[in-house]
Amino acid sequence: MPVKPTVQPHLHLLAKAPLPGRAKTRLIPYLGPEGAAQAHATMVRHCVATACQALGALNVTLWTSLEHQHPLFLELQSHHGIALAAQQQGDVGMRVRYALNSTPGPSMVMGTDCPSITVGMLKQCRAAFESAPVVILPAEDGGYGLIGTYDDHPSLFEGIPWGTEQVLKVTCQRLAALALKASFPDTMWDIDRPEDWQRWQQTLQNAASV
Repeated sequence: MPVKPTVQPHLHLLAKAPLPGRAKTRLIPYLGPEGAAQAHATMVRHCVATACQALGALNVTLWTSLEHQHPLFLELQSHHGIALAAQQQGDVGMRVRYALNSTPGPSMVMGTDCPSITVGMLKQCRAAFESAPVVILPAEDGGYGLIGTYDDHPSLFEGIPWGTEQVLKVTCQRLAALALKASFPDTMWDIDRPEDWQRWQQTLQNAASV
């Protein structure tokens, strides 16, 4: 049986520095290198603000890559009061697992290309730890945008076909093998392609017109 957490879950955000030609490269044909980098920076700012609003800045760490002292990261640290840490070397699974294990108690990892994850969804994930030791926000493309665990489970992150539509399926198979219950509070989508960016822009316009 899962143990109800006595502390607020910590949320770890993974972000690349918004360097032209290095960030959100699949948006470059639509936005250009500078535009794609600016779009990435916009998403990082949005996700950090959402995380802080949902869980409080003391419970948020931004894990950086490419350029750890990039002005965007320093701006977010100064404005919100979040912690910064350098991502570890290795594949997605190694970086996610390292972040999860860097803080005690329940913790969650989320990408910063997931602005569809709302404050309400993060609060749902926090509450889900009361009934399950693993929390996941599935993505429409077969992956997931957030995973949270109470303890270390290496097999959830080793040998996963990252970047494919099989990520969630394989992860669920691993959960079954471990006899671990998981909670799936909601479904999200991330921004990889031009149509995803357009979808988010339309979502923002719709919200502004309400």
